Amino acid sequence: QVQLVESGGALVQTGSSLRFSCTAAGRSLGPYAIAWFRQALGKEREGVACISSSDDSDYYRNSLQGRFTISRDDAKKTVYLQLDTLKPEDTGVYYCAAARDLVDFFCSLFRPSDFASWGQGTQVTVSA
Repeated sequence: QVQLVESGGALVQTGSSLRFSCTAAGRSLGPYAIAWFRQALGKEREGVACISSSDDSDYYRNSLQGRFTISRDDAKKTVYLQLDTLKPEDTGVYYCAAARDLVDFFCSLFRPSDFASWGQGTQVTVSA
């Protein structure tokens, strides 16, 4: 497993942009697929974006494609999630998660059970 630390959460207005960081403590993220999930109060955790370990292919929840962008900088042991044109329904806790050597197909499925390592989460609140 790898220890992950998220940062970047904030209280923002509708239409704003944010960038989250997910940084690994002590080891490279190179062999890991990294996904971002989010959970709104009273709702189930849902996948937002995933970036593969093989060729940096990226996958997005259909409704979010075009507003969210995932990227990685393995030299910095960090994966980023850029969130643009934020809406109140984007409010929630955002988690990054890592899965070693995950096949790309499963990256696109956003199954929480495929990811063994999780960060503590970072809160985003989007006001109307």
